[in-house]
Amino acid sequence: MQDFDLSGTKLCADGFFSTLRHRRNVLTAVGCAVLLAACGGSDDSSTPVASQPATATLAVLETTDLHFNVRSYDYFKLAEDKSYGFERTATLIRQARKEFANTLLVDNGDTIQGTALADYEAEIKPIACTQQLSMYKAMGALSFDAGTLGNHEFNYGLPFLNQVLGGGLDVEGVNASQKCVGNGYPAVLANVYSSKTKKPLVQPYAVLERTMVAKGGDGKEVKLPIKIGVIGFTTPGIMNWDKRYLEGKVYTEGAVEAASKYVPELRAKGADVVVALLHGGLDGSAYSASMENPGLYLSKVAGIDAMVMGHQHSVFPDLSAKPAFSQSGVDNKAGTINGVPAVMANSWGKALGVIQLPLQWDGKKWSVAKTGSKSELRNIQNKDAAGSAVFVDADPAIAPLIETQHQAAISYVKTPIGSTDFRMSTLFADVGDPGAIQIVNQAQQAYVGNYIKANLPQYASLPVLSVSAPFKSGFQGGKDFTDVATGPLAIYNAADLYLYPNTVYAVKVNGADIKSWLEAAAKRFNQIDVNKTAEQPLISSFPGYNFDMFTTADVQYEIDVTQHVGSRIKNLNYLGKPIDTAQEFVIATNNYRATSGASFIPKLDGSSTIWASPDANRDVVIEYVRKNPQITRAINGAAKSWRFTKVTTAGPVVFSSGTGALSVAQAAGLSGVTVLMADDGTGKDTSKYQLDLSK
Repeated sequence: MQDFDLSGTKLCADGFFSTLRHRRNVLTAVGCAVLLAACGGSDDSSTPVASQPATATLAVLETTDLHFNVRSYDYFKLAEDKSYGFERTATLIRQARKEFANTLLVDNGDTIQGTALADYEAEIKPIACTQQLSMYKAMGALSFDAGTLGNHEFNYGLPFLNQVLGGGLDVEGVNASQKCVGNGYPAVLANVYSSKTKKPLVQPYAVLERTMVAKGGDGKEVKLPIKIGVIGFTTPGIMNWDKRYLEGKVYTEGAVEAASKYVPELRAKGADVVVALLHGGLDGSAYSASMENPGLYLSKVAGIDAMVMGHQHSVFPDLSAKPAFSQSGVDNKAGTINGVPAVMANSWGKALGVIQLPLQWDGKKWSVAKTGSKSELRNIQNKDAAGSAVFVDADPAIAPLIETQHQAAISYVKTPIGSTDFRMSTLFADVGDPGAIQIVNQAQQAYVGNYIKANLPQYASLPVLSVSAPFKSGFQGGKDFTDVATGPLAIYNAADLYLYPNTVYAVKVNGADIKSWLEAAAKRFNQIDVNKTAEQPLISSFPGYNFDMFTTADVQYEIDVTQHVGSRIKNLNYLGKPIDTAQEFVIATNNYRATSGASFIPKLDGSSTIWASPDANRDVVIEYVRKNPQITRAINGAAKSWRFTKVTTAGPVVFSSGTGALSVAQAAGLSGVTVLMADDGTGKDTSKYQLDLSK
């Protein structure tokens, strides 16, 4: 076991915890005593350690999946969006610190990637070692106590991760001795190891020494020392998703296995309370070490007192009529997972997770009370008495911290690259409009085809096709759609067309695989009963970013939504003839699908990859537009590979999309779409549309 310095500092002024960088020098016993006295800790004669029982509440505050949304600003639309942003979460954090005497502020990962500003600081004009990431600089204003790493922390490679964490990653290809500004708080991660050292890539856990403001048996305030253990876990999927950066350099183990190893160590080192930071969520499937969302099983590991979750961009606890999670062991009302208090605070800074942990002091040590905990989400967007949206004010201290970089990113994304004669949108991609997807497929297909001709002659005789999906398809509400206006095209438009920093991969499959792939993608739709007279929602909970589709005249097929999953793809043709199930094809896709798409077809486990390119899909789209700057509907946005099988239904088939958008459907030739309700009642700025499947 690697010998890590896992100590922090005690509670100082202003009601919140300050922390020491985990790679800095170990405090000597004398230095620690001086520090604790200076902070008003238990060594101060005015705050003696109580030998009598006492009680206190520790409020664990969670941010998760911030994805570099420092500001409430959409770099794709070049406009403010008050519905998200850390600058508003910061206000909630400050409010919570005024409410609770004892707080622990943690971040649950997927922090450093997700916006144009993130890409700008990582790839366009990489920050210097002496410069702190804008996201971390903003977080520094709130003095986070600890955090873990999400899968997207690895998107820019290990050298960059090493730099932004301050140095010290002892792994092949990285300068472990590099000392940089860093993130400003201890990063903990227990289930990712360096292949070079066979030790954790970063410290698996931290023991934070704090002072609790408690109430003694006589009702008087007393200050008592506490040791809080914080341990982190990420999804093992990183080994597939960022294989090009991680293969042979790091390896993972399951969250349960790592917790079973390190939680006892935390307890042995005196941790009174253990908080698990899981960059993962909840999945009712049987446990495996490669499980992406193992929260149900991690919660059962002895010694974990509270758990913060993420990765799924969802919420827990969820008190709605149809909660996001309802597996056995999940109690939304109590806010517990198998009895362990837990939260999942949405994404992009939309909410602050708060767990109130009741603690009991027996005169010697702390323990967590078995009952009385409270888990909740505090949202930055709420409704007033009239039902209108109201937003938490932005913390005025945040924006000035990153203003220079913010403006630089805006200038970058405004760089012109072409023009379009039609509105490129995913507003109606679910019902057949290829307007914002075809350009992505064209760019990927050309890129892979050219590479094969030049470098892979063994595949030169195979047809090259491409699939992509509507990455922004309304999950976050009416503004969560790709929507590029007619006129000039700039880099920010290309970033809107392809949201993620994925890289282009090419896989070899056959005609039968293509049909199975499309059958899996068709899970996007609910099964429609033609005899039902009541409304039937068309769209299922299957994510839009998994709705892979072709957009070429070469491939034609129907989706019959009246059929069961797995039996929906009809009349699949290639070049006007039924597809040959044995014919081989090369499909251009992305690294995520090519390496972790086994739920689509078994071959999408990495084994069928014939080329893993180093270039981002987004950059490939940008270069394609630069080479073909005049984008037109006729050439780049009208190729409908698929349509719904025509059926007549007794009742309406409905779906939601952005408000006031019917003209987009009409311009795309979707004559069967009509508006049922201008406001669908969800509060997400969406309208209810009807689809006539007989047209």
